[in-house]
Amino acid sequence: MLHPVLAVALFVVVLVLVIWQPRGLSIGWPAAVGGGLAVVLGVVSLADVGAVVRIVWDATLTFVAVILISLVLYALGFFEWAALHMVRAAHGRGRRLFVLSLLLGALVAALFANDGAALILTPIVYEQVKALRMDPKAILAFVMAGGFIADSTSLPLVVSNLVNIVSADYFHIGFAAYAARMLPVDVVALLASIAALYLFYRRDLPERVASDAPRDPASAIRDMRLFRLSWVVLAFLLAGYIASQFLHLPVSLVAGSAAVVFLVAAARSPAVHVGELLRDAPWRIVVFSIGMYVVVFGLRDAGLVRVLGDSLRWAAGHGRGAGVLYTGYLAAFLSSVMNNMPTVMVNALAITAAHAAGPMRTALALANVIGSDLGPKITPIGSLATLLWLHVLERRGVKISWGYYLRVGLVLTVPVLLATLLGLLVVMSV
Repeated sequence: MLHPVLAVALFVVVLVLVIWQPRGLSIGWPAAVGGGLAVVLGVVSLADVGAVVRIVWDATLTFVAVILISLVLYALGFFEWAALHMVRAAHGRGRRLFVLSLLLGALVAALFANDGAALILTPIVYEQVKALRMDPKAILAFVMAGGFIADSTSLPLVVSNLVNIVSADYFHIGFAAYAARMLPVDVVALLASIAALYLFYRRDLPERVASDAPRDPASAIRDMRLFRLSWVVLAFLLAGYIASQFLHLPVSLVAGSAAVVFLVAAARSPAVHVGELLRDAPWRIVVFSIGMYVVVFGLRDAGLVRVLGDSLRWAAGHGRGAGVLYTGYLAAFLSSVMNNMPTVMVNALAITAAHAAGPMRTALALANVIGSDLGPKITPIGSLATLLWLHVLERRGVKISWGYYLRVGLVLTVPVLLATLLGLLVVMSV
């Protein structure tokens, strides 16, 4: 009886420290210490630690590689170049610019993960709309919408979200097989997100923006040679991702190879400081993933996984539709109160405990991904990306209260999540 109590207590303490981050404490430390204590106290075994490493190593290394690539692109001006093209295409129309910024955010989230879209693109969009002399309400609309779209459209590819990589690896879903199902689902999420965000913020959006001619997008590029090479790297990435499933290669090998080639090329560029990029890379995510999931594994014996597994089995017994909707909203709720990273693993273990098989197992796994990707938008603590995003905005003078965030997150997430889960049901029935 003692081990289940210790497992729950350890999980709660680690989660609080990860979300709170007192005195700027790195998220890796509480997760690593918590994982170590779980082993020492007998909550989990060394065999469990080995199982966790096998589950998360590919996901975490892929995530680090993708972020490194996005940091190089940011340094050479790639994202600013894209944002300036977006401003030009709007032709001074505020609402068109709003929609175009959402499309750009969705594209960046798909290729460079939700963290890349939220942390790298958001400051650029903020500076662009500020330069267009928008009022504070309009600026808030753009940055809130950018943060929302970064998560709600991080579904289409395995690499679009760390949650996706972990789930695809756990359930052995290949890159191409995953994309075939989730690309159309992401289109539904994108359209639903644009509609919800536009309706919510339409009164705050300007009809026209400053008529000054925007900067030439080419002026944003700090190294044209590296800029041209970036297109080759991106093409290699996409081809490699698709080939990885058929060649049975880990996705991290593809992303890591591209990152190494890009970093070697960037080392010769005066626009990119590779040493700084390597120091800024999210290495703490590697430690966090292993430590946090070791702690989560301890919950198996605490009864939580069994209870969730029983509830998933009950829902799935009422048909695929009930199973998908229940799993998606369960993942969204758990993500909003305890962060999406532990949620996706807890639910993955619960799906296994529910003994779901075949198409039902895949449907529940993908519904878990959708809920874990969108659910974090309900509360500020739902994902690490959101916490970092809020910190970036605060440094630029944009302070978003928890009350405002909760109101916006709940109003927007519930209908968008429903539309997306229904989209999954349609795709799975084809």
